Amino acid sequence: MQQHYISSKEKSRRAALAEYAIFNSGEDKDYDQLTFLAAQICRVPVAKISIIGKNKIWYKSIYGAQQDRISRENTFCEHTIWAEKKILIINSKDQPIIFEKAKAIYSQEYHFYAGVPLLSENGHAIAVFCIFDTEIRSLDQVQKKSLLALANQCMNLFESRKQKTKLQHIQRKLKQKYKELEKFASLVSHDIKSPLANIISLTELLKEENKKNLDEQSKQYLDFLVESSYSLRNYVDGILKFYRSDHILEKDFEDVHLPGLLKKITDLYSWNEKVEFTYPDSGLLKNVNKAALTQVFMNLINNALKYNSKTIRKVDIGFETTDTHYCFSVSDNGNGIEKENFKKIFKLFTTLDVKDRDGNPGSGIGLATVKKHIEQMQGNIDVISKKGKGSTFKFKIKRP
Repeated sequence: MQQHYISSKEKSRRAALAEYAIFNSGEDKDYDQLTFLAAQICRVPVAKISIIGKNKIWYKSIYGAQQDRISRENTFCEHTIWAEKKILIINSKDQPIIFEKAKAIYSQEYHFYAGVPLLSENGHAIAVFCIFDTEIRSLDQVQKKSLLALANQCMNLFESRKQKTKLQHIQRKLKQKYKELEKFASLVSHDIKSPLANIISLTELLKEENKKNLDEQSKQYLDFLVESSYSLRNYVDGILKFYRSDHILEKDFEDVHLPGLLKKITDLYSWNEKVEFTYPDSGLLKNVNKAALTQVFMNLINNALKYNSKTIRKVDIGFETTDTHYCFSVSDNGNGIEKENFKKIFKLFTTLDVKDRDGNPGSGIGLATVKKHIEQMQGNIDVISKKGKGSTFKFKIKRP
């Protein structure tokens, strides 16, 4: 009857051990420091963190001995996990049979042992924090408390590893789900854009071939149909850009010469003599995500020019540093934004029913993407604006 109880409990114990993913998990300095401290405080030659497997004992850390793994049967740790004590202390004088059976297992003959079972949150002993001596001895109260404290810290490390493993598992699942979502979005967008292209071309063809037969109202309806089709196509493109923008955040970090970066972006608009840019002539950004930062500036500059009905469009870019962040500003002399819309413009798919200088409506995706990039770079963004007077977008990102 007792054997059945132990077997059932052992099955649960091994299941608990598997959750921590520490068996054969390699060396770790943090654990080595704990065994070193245990040996020094308790004045013993050997200290170990023993992971109790099905048939073997493997050492997460070992101080003062050279041993890889041993058979679990007749070990001191085997006695410890079933003793149901906070700390098991034995010596060869009082327990000669235990020490005699253990003699052939260890790399040297021990006469003193103290072990603390490391318990999971459900009370299963998954490992043992233990010390050994080749001589008979005892522990004083301070040494006992110290050994219990070190064992507790060891268990805290196990718990941290367990949570990290869970988070990594969740992260892998989310990444896979995201890939599936991205693939779905790509397929759906293709299925939408193909008929949209047909609608646009057929509508244009219908207008051209029947321009003499259509009245002004019918022509206007067809124009609305084409305009709506283009808007829907741009909307679909925007959705894809938003979801694919996470790939930019996976790019390597590097040092960036800010004036060089801004020159490449502003050169895209250099063909237009009625666009003026000013930006810093110095500034070195250490270890930043260049791809994400480039995307942020391109979106903000593009918006500054699109939503600007002035004859001469101006964009001024500012830069300064603090002890913790790189701070930027992008100011324009454009159409401005009403104060009640300041927060709304950063929400995905939210538009203000405002058309750009070419008469095209916004998709409500560009600034949402900007905000996502900046927050992923451990920063934030705000806007200052006055209707008809222009806008200033201020944002900052974490610096190393």
